[in-house]
Amino acid sequence: MDSALFAHLVTMAEVSPQELDILALISQSSGVVLSVLVLLVVFSLVSWYIIGYKAIYLRRAQGESAEFLENFWQSKRLDAIYQLSENLKLSPISQVFRAGYVELSKLKSGDTEETLSHQLGGLENVDRALRRAQTSEITHLESMVPFLATTGSTAPFIGLFGTVWGIMNSFISIGAQQSATLATVAPGIAEALIATAMGLVAAIPAVMAYNFFNSRIKVLAAEMESFSADFLNIVKRHFLS
Repeated sequence: MDSALFAHLVTMAEVSPQELDILALISQSSGVVLSVLVLLVVFSLVSWYIIGYKAIYLRRAQGESAEFLENFWQSKRLDAIYQLSENLKLSPISQVFRAGYVELSKLKSGDTEETLSHQLGGLENVDRALRRAQTSEITHLESMVPFLATTGSTAPFIGLFGTVWGIMNSFISIGAQQSATLATVAPGIAEALIATAMGLVAAIPAVMAYNFFNSRIKVLAAEMESFSADFLNIVKRHFLS
């Protein structure tokens, strides 16, 4: 047992300097490789900020949308629902309803003896208002998400550029010293591997988050489309009968 414990401590003592050497390699990297690493770190930090922000935002948007739909189908007065929607501003469905309600109010405030063609024209205005609101809300939901796709697609290539540059420096060192020893090759190869690793660290979470957020946004977009169709049916039955 004592010999095994001693061997384990010796192993840990050997690992720590290596970890410190990695940090030293990063700080002593060539200007190009260091710039690549800094750029990848910036990409990664911005991506994690977007991931955290959008995760909280979309979760609240879905929660408020569920609350709005529950109240919408339980209430019998559109004006009461409009008042409720003022407190559910993160819900894209409530914002679609508000746009449709405003246009419907214009239709209701007109002459009650308008011809059917005028009423149908008003219904088309309500439909356009709903679609404009849907487009606006989807655009808002998708804001900042494309940056995750950009990070996921470009970070590995940026890391690959650092890899190529590090290997190129290794061959330059070999040619200058006319020696292919491990001490000559190792620093450049280590820089190359660090750049590759940083590219993957930045890209993998960004791609996963991008796919996850896209699926959540598609669900909200489908719910908005379904609600718009239901709202138009209600308008047809109760205001154009």
